[in-house]
Amino acid sequence: MFEISQKLWKEANSYLIGGVNSPVRAFKAVGGTPVFIDHAEGSMLYDADGNEYLDYVGSWGPMILGHRHPDVISAIQDAIERGTSFGAPTEAEIRLAKLVVEMVPSVERVRMVSSGTEAAMSAIRLARGYTGRDKIVKFEGCYHGHADSLLVKAGSGATTLGIPDSKGVPVSLAQDTITLPFNDPAALKSLFEKDAGEIAAVILEPVVGNMGVVPPENGFLEKLRELTKRFDILLIFDEVMTGFRLSIGGAQKLYGVMPDLTCLGKIIGGGLPVGAVGGKKEIMEYLAPAGPVYQAGTLSGNPVAMAAGAKTLELLQKEGIYERLEAKADKLAKGLYDAAKESHIEIKVQRAGSMFCPFFTSQRVVDYRTAKSSNTEQYARFFWSLLEQGVYVPPSQFEAHFISLAHEDEDIDKTIGAIHKAMSDVKKVKRP
Repeated sequence: MFEISQKLWKEANSYLIGGVNSPVRAFKAVGGTPVFIDHAEGSMLYDADGNEYLDYVGSWGPMILGHRHPDVISAIQDAIERGTSFGAPTEAEIRLAKLVVEMVPSVERVRMVSSGTEAAMSAIRLARGYTGRDKIVKFEGCYHGHADSLLVKAGSGATTLGIPDSKGVPVSLAQDTITLPFNDPAALKSLFEKDAGEIAAVILEPVVGNMGVVPPENGFLEKLRELTKRFDILLIFDEVMTGFRLSIGGAQKLYGVMPDLTCLGKIIGGGLPVGAVGGKKEIMEYLAPAGPVYQAGTLSGNPVAMAAGAKTLELLQKEGIYERLEAKADKLAKGLYDAAKESHIEIKVQRAGSMFCPFFTSQRVVDYRTAKSSNTEQYARFFWSLLEQGVYVPPSQFEAHFISLAHEDEDIDKTIGAIHKAMSDVKKVKRP
């Protein structure tokens, strides 16, 4: 079934570190070796061996329209005909920036970059430059890319300075990052009352998608906004995943909470590498060349990526798009829960818009600690059973699953049928 993929995996390990260019692709969290994808179309992936899969990874979120949407492909082809990169301003940059400003409620100005990591890194530097303070606050389980300041885990207490989460991150730098539990406004208030004068910004995923899907508890984002305003601290929403995924204006529009800065990526590139940081004009104008905070990028505003992103955002403005996504995701999440219940599997199915995730646990999942209660052996069995049935979900318990507009009702029905079989297989895994 996977003979060519296994051959390619062996070859990849001769040239690529760990055989991959991003760690989760190595399948270490579920065991076995990865499948190598040859091409995609609509809701489907096709691997090097000719196997086909219903895709719920969607390139980790960008493919909200489905793979190879004809209008996006046409926009890319038109852009390529004029050249792939110029290192100079183009009208395409204005077009995408204008759409972002019009669609994201808190954004008045934008700086295009080349990745979500670069967007978060730039937002942190900008916040420090604007406030003149060094410390930042992040939340356990929220991932903001691999910049040094953000690869930090909590220390021994709930409000301690961070310690490096990776070799190569200096302790001195990590200690300017404070890590708190998600969905815990009391811990935030306690910290602010003690150290607010040293803190430049709080950064978070408003709906976490990098420890599985963990939505904010009722009132958490509102309290976070109230506290940051009271203590004159910038609030940064990392909407690389949720931007244009949960609503036309992202999580901030869905929940009605406006940050000072917003990080974007994934969907705004239409499947091509892109990122952006946006926010209030007063803050954004601290970036060079208007201000003293330096940030630059050779491929920032790449015309091909701008064309793909602009066309994607234009298509997402059509009436009823998000209602359709919501209905598809709701049907699948309910089918997932019912299948687990039928097999007497302890599960919590978390969903926000067209993002969802099963946790194999009896605990209510509200933060990193409770997310880690999930039985990862059961998830691994769930993953492989679905893969063998032609359904591709993330090869890690702690990643979001995504629905696209290309998923038809029959795709959802087929997936639910496969999930019932997968839950029977999961039942054979003993809990620790």
